Amino acid sequence: MIKAMYTAAAGMTAQQTEVDVIANNLANVNTAGFKKSMTHFEDLLYLTLTQPGAAMRSGTGISGLQIGSGARLMGTTKTHTQGVIAQTGNFLDMAIQGDGFFEIEGPVGERFYTRDGHFTKDANGELVTAGGYRLIPSITVPQEATQISITKDGTVSYQLNDTNPQIGQVTLVRFVNPAGLSSEGGNLFRATAASGDPQTVIPGQEGAGQILQGAIERSNVDVANELIQLILAQRAFEVNSKAIKTSDEMLNTTNNLTR
Repeated sequence: MIKAMYTAAAGMTAQQTEVDVIANNLANVNTAGFKKSMTHFEDLLYLTLTQPGAAMRSGTGISGLQIGSGARLMGTTKTHTQGVIAQTGNFLDMAIQGDGFFEIEGPVGERFYTRDGHFTKDANGELVTAGGYRLIPSITVPQEATQISITKDGTVSYQLNDTNPQIGQVTLVRFVNPAGLSSEGGNLFRATAASGDPQTVIPGQEGAGQILQGAIERSNVDVANELIQLILAQRAFEVNSKAIKTSDEMLNTTNNLTR
């Protein structure tokens, strides 16, 4: 019965972590380019009283006798499914329809990656994120530019009289395992050994997605599904707490028998 308490407590801890992850998903339901997280649990070590297949007086055991010790969080992974594309009317906003990330330069030259395509111009006319991080490769919008055009393959041009001079090329970065990227906050990811090396590609080529101008990608969080998972986690937490209470009552009954 003491073991049951520890096992149920492990289950409560696991469900509390599940609620923490769901809460973060719901909190970012309106965050541009946000990718929801999923939890992965594993069962703990088993107390083996009889090994399955062990020799017994009546023959060979079939099922054995093993008692588990609960569950624990094995890890969380980002689900990089496509979010809803929303029109913004801002000609500098870009949404990725398909696979890929924008490459961003951090304040000390480090490289980050994002699906948040809300860009603005800094004092020098360069395209930067809302946090002021520069888009890579750098694209500078001339002061005299009256209308910016970004094609599906990332070609950036502007209208000047009767001409359309090109001012840059938006590229995307792909990873063998996007789920291995490290979330850094601020809608940014960092490459890791698990994600693989970044591969720079032209939008629409080599499996990369296309660029949609004047739009951004919304979060891929499904509120209805998250609420269902939240209810399931709450019920599982309550059942585990009930198991602790039941074990305590049984232990009290046992103690009273010995008096």
